[in-house]
Amino acid sequence: MLGLRIACVARSRQLPDVPTMIESGLAGFTSYSWTGLLAPAGTSAQTVDRLNRAINQGLQSAELNSNLERLGAEAKAGSPQGFAAFIAEETQKWGAIVKASGVKLD
Repeated sequence: MLGLRIACVARSRQLPDVPTMIESGLAGFTSYSWTGLLAPAGTSAQTVDRLNRAINQGLQSAELNSNLERLGAEAKAGSPQGFAAFIAEETQKWGAIVKASGVKLD
């Protein structure tokens, strides 16, 4: 039995003594529950950059971070390009897993 493990790349700040799945020998095993903000296709780069700056500034709020911590969540500021790359990686990873599982939609 593995016991309690974290499915993130790094240990949780809230549970620093709980090892990750990777540390437990399951290379590459990560799973995240995440939320992000997306703009409609065709939104100007200027508007996207303005939104990104405002969101990143908000993510640094002590009040927001305190509320997220109570929920076991962590804020991650970043760039639109970084978030797009993350979404692409998640899509590739989970798409391959769904395909390998043989799950079919009705």
